[in-house]
Amino acid sequence: MLRTAKTENGIVRGLPAADPRITSYKGIPFAAPPVGEYRFHAPMPAKDWEGELKAFEFAPISMQAPTVIDVNNIYTREWAVDPDIPMSEDCLYLNVWTPACSAEEKLPVYVWYFGGGLQVGHTAEMEFDGERIARRGIVVVTVNYRLNVFGFLCHPEITSENPQAPANFGYLDQQAATRWVKRNIAAFGGDPTNITIGGQSAGGGSVLSQLTSPQNEGLFQRAIVQSGFFGVVYPEAFNPFSGKTLSEAEQEGVEFFKFLGVESLQAARGLEAEYINKKALEYKHFWGPAVDNIYCIGDSLELFVSNKRLPVPVMAGHTSQEFIQWMKAESMEEFEKTAIDCYGDRAHEFLRICKAEDDDVKTAVEKSGIRGIEYAIRIAANANSKTGINTPFYYYNFDAEIPGWDNPGTFHSVDLWFFFETLAKCWRPFTGKHYDLARQMCNYWSNFIKTGNPNGIDSTGEELPLWEPYTEENPYGMVFGDKAEFAKEEPGELVSFLVKEYYNKK
Repeated sequence: MLRTAKTENGIVRGLPAADPRITSYKGIPFAAPPVGEYRFHAPMPAKDWEGELKAFEFAPISMQAPTVIDVNNIYTREWAVDPDIPMSEDCLYLNVWTPACSAEEKLPVYVWYFGGGLQVGHTAEMEFDGERIARRGIVVVTVNYRLNVFGFLCHPEITSENPQAPANFGYLDQQAATRWVKRNIAAFGGDPTNITIGGQSAGGGSVLSQLTSPQNEGLFQRAIVQSGFFGVVYPEAFNPFSGKTLSEAEQEGVEFFKFLGVESLQAARGLEAEYINKKALEYKHFWGPAVDNIYCIGDSLELFVSNKRLPVPVMAGHTSQEFIQWMKAESMEEFEKTAIDCYGDRAHEFLRICKAEDDDVKTAVEKSGIRGIEYAIRIAANANSKTGINTPFYYYNFDAEIPGWDNPGTFHSVDLWFFFETLAKCWRPFTGKHYDLARQMCNYWSNFIKTGNPNGIDSTGEELPLWEPYTEENPYGMVFGDKAEFAKEEPGELVSFLVKEYYNKK
């Protein structure tokens, strides 16, 4: 087994995973610690080390809200289970799981960005164990990156100091890590010309951001966006990943410096990280991307739809019960007026679908409910056909029955247990059908990572159910329910109307 690897900064030593055929390396620095003069700065190169770096433990997680155990919070019950996990501003590290026995194997590579709304999250979450995917002949890399104010604060002084990288430091961390992978992954038995990036939720939004950055040409060959396409369906809905203008974001930074009690970037860099973290939590602000016209040149969904993105195969999907958006209204008159404001002379069609003429406003609002992520995915998938980019787009809907006393349904992020095939780490009473589904999903994901096509042979030796690409003419996808089943079903009437309306307005 490949227990040591020679990287550009020095030799790292890993440990056998639970399966000793897999070697895990944890806590490898891919950039310099973003502290002192490197706080609020683009990632800088890591320094060399002498001897062997024992990559045996996860590095500290990024600065963020501390974990508070709360049995009423489903995400605490599910993943955020360690209130004592080490946290540090020095957080730019990655982890590698490799099945390679030598550095000459040229195995496909999967680079994973975790989710958490760009505010929280980390690679040490137990569901992100890369061993099961690695068993399929893949080198798995999970990337830590800066979050919240540490990763996304902007300020006029920051822009003046480094105009070529003035913003989006958390995204630049992901980019720097992926570039590190391209330069170094051969030492772990990986193929630097066969890299897939993937992520879920904000990690999926991060993948979409990387897909639409002009800086990333040739960096990766495929992309997996899980619950990461976000679209605003109705007025007042919030899209955290659309991106403010740089000047707007800079002004937010000016106001935050006032809240900190400092007047300059130098003074802000002199503060303790724990103090900044505490004050940022008090400030209650969402820190997200800015359109800097260098790394980020616009709204990532709009860029994708306009074919201003890397022409690589994409897999994208969602869970069946996440992030429903509704048309807001207190009366039928308000509901109808909002519909007319949104859809003009086609409002009657929207009202017919919602049966607003016959029902009270409560019922009409309920019938207007739609998953914003599905809406955005279908827009993107249709654009993939319309623009003639000629790259496959594979769509899925995760609709499995999830057991447990809380009867949670297919809540946002629950699919993480399945495609990482880490169900045994979960408290939920999963049974045989769940393990069979997880095996199938992990196989589909692994096949896509290897070739850009999820189809192939299951571990049972049988062909997996055929998963056809999504096209405008055949808007179908894989449904992961009790088992994997390709569903040749048209999208719902409301979804179809709203997607068509999106293109009518363009």
